[in-house]
Amino acid sequence: MKEDFTLKNYNLIDTHTHIYYHVGSPLLAEQMSRCFEYGINKLFLPNVDVPSIKKVFETANLYPANCFPMLGLHPCSVDMSYKENLTTIREAFTMSKIYAIGEIGIDLYWETSTLPLQQQAFRIQIEWAKELNLPIVIHCRNAFDEVFEILDELNDEKLYGIFHCFTGNLEQANRAIKLGFKLGIGGIVTYKKAGLDQVVKNISLEDIVLETDSPYLAPSPFRGKDNQSSYLIYIAQKIADLHEVSIDKIAEITTDNAEKLFKI
Repeated sequence: MKEDFTLKNYNLIDTHTHIYYHVGSPLLAEQMSRCFEYGINKLFLPNVDVPSIKKVFETANLYPANCFPMLGLHPCSVDMSYKENLTTIREAFTMSKIYAIGEIGIDLYWETSTLPLQQQAFRIQIEWAKELNLPIVIHCRNAFDEVFEILDELNDEKLYGIFHCFTGNLEQANRAIKLGFKLGIGGIVTYKKAGLDQVVKNISLEDIVLETDSPYLAPSPFRGKDNQSSYLIYIAQKIADLHEVSIDKIAEITTDNAEKLFKI
């Protein structure tokens, strides 16, 4: 993998970053500046719970041409009060334009006892997206069967979006694509033993969008450290290597995919 990147406007989009965690800190401006150096000019911000809505909107207000809010209730934030939290999130839609419902979905890695609540919250938010003609951004961890069950149940021409931080196998990738979803590919594709590289190698670039999930899941050579949206360049380079094309080609195709999906 190339690591000596020349500063260049690649016109890349980070479709999933929590860079808003740094709002109110000098780190936000520093990290945004590094993004701009590489032409990472658009970033999509998913909240995870009710308190994070304010940070998402504050960041988007500071960078209105670059940061785009998405709202939803993360499955790890689903508990017995999920209905009240969903009501608050839905009311926040009037505060700012949002570009997707997310991140939403099912997570059975951290907690399995809330599965029925997670399923119901997922269904409700999918219906919001259909009503508003917005994409959904799916968080799926240890839960492909459960997520696909609901997507199959609610599948129609209004259902589309991104499988965020996709880590599935080729069969699951093709199933998601067939349902009308793009695959959000992040730092895991650079991990030698993850196996995601072989999946990405065997799917079309038209089915991929790029993401960092910053500050999580930093790509090699930063694995184990805090991730940054500017590290998207390493993810783009890895995918370019896998498909044997230039990084400019990756930028061209994945940015077009993201712009069409988010309608920007």
